[in-house]
Amino acid sequence: MEKKKILVVDDERDFVDIVKLRLESENFEVITAYDGAQALDRVAKDHPDAVLLDIMMPNLDGLSVLKRIRKQDKNLPVFMLTAFSNDERFKIADKFNASGFMVKTGDLKKEIDNINIALNIADKYKGQNK
Repeated sequence: MEKKKILVVDDERDFVDIVKLRLESENFEVITAYDGAQALDRVAKDHPDAVLLDIMMPNLDGLSVLKRIRKQDKNLPVFMLTAFSNDERFKIADKFNASGFMVKTGDLKKEIDNINIALNIADKYKGQNK
């Protein structure tokens, strides 16, 4: 079975490294980006199956990246990351159909389960509304 490809985007490199190791231990292929522009480039070139996207990044923030991704692919699972559990930006991200939300200090196991669910749903709709 082919590994699902996850793009992890965050300007905190240590956080990206930890998430990458954990996802790889769960049999995902992981690609990384450290800012919004890199994220958009990786989405276009690498065609990930899902994206973990930090909301707060310098220059091009996660919400701007999410909006651009949604213009190209309405079904790509995109999970928003934040350090704050009551982040007002969640409401904005929800308007652009974020697939889920993850607090950086939260339970990564639960989020991996959510990613797998979203990937199964996305597989059903692959090729529609791109």
